[in-house]
Amino acid sequence: MLDISIKTFEQLSLEELYFLLQLRSEVFVVEQDCVYQDIDSKDQSALHIIGKKDNKIIAYTRVFKGGDYFKEASIGRVVVSLKERHLNYGQQIMEASIVAIKNNYQTTEIKISAQKYLEKFYNNLGFNTQGEPYLEDGIPHIGMLKS
Repeated sequence: MLDISIKTFEQLSLEELYFLLQLRSEVFVVEQDCVYQDIDSKDQSALHIIGKKDNKIIAYTRVFKGGDYFKEASIGRVVVSLKERHLNYGQQIMEASIVAIKNNYQTTEIKISAQKYLEKFYNNLGFNTQGEPYLEDGIPHIGMLKS
């Protein structure tokens, strides 16, 4: 079970910020071999959902209220450490993110831009496919909506 915390940008310690950015870089830049601008000036307006195991960040998302990213509330930068993916932490961090949106933004309507290969994972969390696949940073994505 993950130890999950929810923090604003200002509440993040320097160490937490460092390690969550390190995890995002390990997965999105190195593992997925994708050169893109991860540090995008959106972290400051997000709520950060941090999943720790043995006091180490191994899962993470950032969530936004409606209007900050999409018209609807949204979840992005969903990431789980490669060696921890078989332990259901992706589902745990997403469920915590969905609850965080409901509790902090009083909505259950959530839009995501999901990597296409994870479409069934998100379907199982109640997200429905919207539109056709598209490339985002050279990786196939699909718009999805939970309402």
